[in-house]
Amino acid sequence: MTQPMLSIKSDKPSNSKTTAHLLPCRVHYDGPVEPAQSYWSPTQQEDGPRIAYFRGRKLHGKTVKLPEGYRGVVVEKQAAPPAAAQPEQDAADLQQEDAEDQVPLGSLETKADFDELVVWGHEAMADAASDPYMRIGEWTRLAEQIHSYSAVEHDS
Repeated sequence: MTQPMLSIKSDKPSNSKTTAHLLPCRVHYDGPVEPAQSYWSPTQQEDGPRIAYFRGRKLHGKTVKLPEGYRGVVVEKQAAPPAAAQPEQDAADLQQEDAEDQVPLGSLETKADFDELVVWGHEAMADAASDPYMRIGEWTRLAEQIHSYSAVEHDS
């Protein structure tokens, strides 16, 4: 089955700024929860590091700024609009189309944006040697190089 093609809708500028948190855990639950404040309340120490406790584990957080020219967004998946009723002749034409040509469409709506994220480590601060999220600047520079085109001059 083909993955849906997603579009990000940002009808109005997001006034909501937030900080993203990358937490090294897996929670085997995907239902509703009470407000996050009852589970998650990180504190900032005077000398800089952030400390939080989650399910009895002490976490140390380090703030990472997004590279210049990048912004992060928090999005919410939107329900697919109902299919419009098609006349009988159009339905026959649609059946003749290749199934591979039809790509399911989905949309995401922007809820907030961020320019920094906090990477959390268990019992110790996350470091660039072991955590790929700490090297976000390195990854974006690599992506820019891969997707850039250089002007090649040919001698005539």
